[in-house]
Amino acid sequence: MNATPTHQALDPEFRLLVLLVSIGFFMQGLDTTIINTALPAIAQNLQEDPLRMHSVVVAYVLSVAACIPLSGWLADRFGVRNTYFAAIIIFSLASLGCAWSSSLNELLVYRIFQGIGGALLLPVGRLAMLKIIPRTQFLAAMSLMSLAGLIGPLIGPTLGGWMVEYLSWHWIFLINLPIGLLGALITFKAMPNVLEPTVARFDYWGFILLVVAMVGLCLGIENFASPQNSLWWSLSLILAGLLATLVYAYHSHTHSNALFRSRLFKNKIYAIGILGNFFARLGGNSIPFLLPLMLQVAFGFEPFITGLLMIPTVLGSLASKPIIRNIIQRFGYRRVLLVNTLLVGLCIASFALTTAETPIWLRAIHFFIFGILNSLQFVSMNTLTLKDLSQQDASSGNSFLSMIMMLSMSIGVALAGTLVNMLSAYYGADNLVAAFHVSLICLGCINIIAAYIFWHIPKNTPV
Repeated sequence: MNATPTHQALDPEFRLLVLLVSIGFFMQGLDTTIINTALPAIAQNLQEDPLRMHSVVVAYVLSVAACIPLSGWLADRFGVRNTYFAAIIIFSLASLGCAWSSSLNELLVYRIFQGIGGALLLPVGRLAMLKIIPRTQFLAAMSLMSLAGLIGPLIGPTLGGWMVEYLSWHWIFLINLPIGLLGALITFKAMPNVLEPTVARFDYWGFILLVVAMVGLCLGIENFASPQNSLWWSLSLILAGLLATLVYAYHSHTHSNALFRSRLFKNKIYAIGILGNFFARLGGNSIPFLLPLMLQVAFGFEPFITGLLMIPTVLGSLASKPIIRNIIQRFGYRRVLLVNTLLVGLCIASFALTTAETPIWLRAIHFFIFGILNSLQFVSMNTLTLKDLSQQDASSGNSFLSMIMMLSMSIGVALAGTLVNMLSAYYGADNLVAAFHVSLICLGCINIIAAYIFWHIPKNTPV
């Protein structure tokens, strides 16, 4: 008698469900990247300083980070189909609001709602697949779905640049409407409304503390160089964020229904992975925002050309996927993360050597190398962080990692924007290139902190 294979091909009855989740994954991935090349054009249309447009990215990413802890509970309480459908509708309507925005503040409000919808799309979609598709077919389903996540970032910068240059910036948000409509129509056909018979009481106080912590830290850093706000206001926000973090740490230790229990950090590898993730991503996640801005504002490149120049970064990321596992098995987590983290930092800092006259072929190679190193970094960190978690902590640990990833991205973009603004005030408006160059060196140096954290990985950590 033949044993049932561990991994099987996906049955046709589940293909529509995978397509549906892929739509949500694509929308989220596309929206995270498509806006980067459009920021200078949006700033010009809304009569804003392009160097202060990082708030548009921060508003979206921060709201995603803040709402990730809600996703699992909402899906269990109201059903995966109802929650997923609501997420698509919120995301699509918020996209329409973004396109109609006539001021920066109005755009920021709709970006927050867009982030709320985006925060639910991928986690709830992945949870639906986990609950509906047999485990033997789950790997095949995830592999198909991941393609959508790769396509979004691949075409995002170029598509955004083309739309800005040949249509208008409003189309980078309007493109979500037909995709969202298709997803909404498929939802009720492809996704059963699976829900849990009993759902634990939601940790409202813990959620509020986490939101205050994230918002305080991000806005404090973002407004540090803002002429509209005093230095004391920024410091007060950062202090409030740190205080909320400490209070939540106590809350997670004393409350049994806390969103993320303190016992997660008794696992040394997990604790190192989370801290390393946070600091390593500060620089790496800010680059997709900072480089298109530098290319357009400091170097004078057109949006479409800027978008094309970002493609090698994604291609480098794709090229690294087949070799990552072999590299980790050959050298181990500690050595790979130590060396690669320093190389990522050097690569980020080396962007300060580029000018408007840098040959296209050399710039493409530079971006390609960064894509390889960055992908190796992220995959290694994520695998290390989750590998030793027990079954009972796996879901909570993964959700916390997802939240930290988005939080680090929002703080990284806020930090990059603050550095550029502070340094542009120091060097003067006529020397923006120097402001960007020094900012890149500072962001690259942050990786030294991450490398120090990874140095604490035990030498005998199994792969």
